[in-house]
Amino acid sequence: MTGELTARMRTLEEVQATLEIAKLKEEDLQNTIHCLSFGDNVSSADYCLMELDDTLSRHIEAGQSLVIRGDKEERAVLCSGDLTYDLKIADTSNVLLLVPGGRTPDQLTQSQEGSHVVHTPIWGFCSSYWELRRTRPKLKKLKRLLMENPYEGPALGGQEENTEDRHTMMDLLDKIQASEEELQAHLQTMHACQIDGFWRILDFDYEMKLVGHVAQLVDSESWSFNKVPLQTSLEELSPLEPKEMIKHCLDCYGKCYTENDQVFYALDEDKVCRATALLLLHNAVKFNLREFQEVWQQSVPEGMSTRLSQLKSVALVDRSARPETICLLQVEDLPEDTLERFNHLFALREKWTEEDITPYIESVSPFKPYHKLDLCGEKQTTGALLTKHARSSMQNGIKVFNSRRPVAT
Repeated sequence: MTGELTARMRTLEEVQATLEIAKLKEEDLQNTIHCLSFGDNVSSADYCLMELDDTLSRHIEAGQSLVIRGDKEERAVLCSGDLTYDLKIADTSNVLLLVPGGRTPDQLTQSQEGSHVVHTPIWGFCSSYWELRRTRPKLKKLKRLLMENPYEGPALGGQEENTEDRHTMMDLLDKIQASEEELQAHLQTMHACQIDGFWRILDFDYEMKLVGHVAQLVDSESWSFNKVPLQTSLEELSPLEPKEMIKHCLDCYGKCYTENDQVFYALDEDKVCRATALLLLHNAVKFNLREFQEVWQQSVPEGMSTRLSQLKSVALVDRSARPETICLLQVEDLPEDTLERFNHLFALREKWTEEDITPYIESVSPFKPYHKLDLCGEKQTTGALLTKHARSSMQNGIKVFNSRRPVAT
């Protein structure tokens, strides 16, 4: 196949003469010869090209849509129903021509004998295109928006609830740079719920109050925490809190199942223990580790066992302190940007063991299977990130990592 850029329609004889001057054999080429010409009012600003991977191509071919999201101060991202992509302009040294109805050689019918000319109009041209790269959704803004008006429980004493700063799903999709599936999953991770059509995050103290009510009921009734009856729980606790909130708490901290037509919840030991630890650590700058572990174990329902592994990505143990201490450090409160995240971590602590730093750069928490706050991409590993942003050394026989660059404190 040959192509020419011309201001007028060329004949087959003129094309053949051009091939002869170029010393090209006509029989070595496709039979169909495209004679390209610019249409009226063609401009490079009229069109923008985007390079799609196989996943997005199938998404478009199935009739689905893509959405560009981002406020004016944010870098735009492209979202499908379940994935988020960074948008980046890539320049090309070759001018890209937009030819409507253009066909590749395998799409052409070669039954016609001999060469023939097809006159093809050009509708536009570009010297750059949008390049897409899978990225983590930008979810940190979600918590900030929902925390503007957290749900603190039903209004008391005739007080009217604050109706400002409440958001529907459409509001959140307009403001959060994430696909709808990623947004829904993170709302679930945050224990958010819909109240009167608006998505609300529970106030920390109120959520812990609900967990406390459930735990106390389990203890007082001597139930197994693996078999908590839904209906009885709602009846016993409804004088204290709305039934919808009790069920929401059970959904967040347990798994529903049915036995003999009766609905039960198996409370998740790790989730309940972690929530109890967060309550203990919430108002303490640092806690003596040994004392904390004793109080923590005494505070959970009977039969549950507390373990420090339950606190990965939410609390940090300092083994070098005397006595050893523990403090609150939640991954969701750290910067989303990779460099900023490492700078923040090394500002908190000069040297990190791999065991301590891993939960804050790679999601290892068993409570967040759809967690999107980690830094590791699809093909990245913790080791690769540490090699790029940290320097390793040995300290008392243990490998530790410190920053490769000066850190402002």
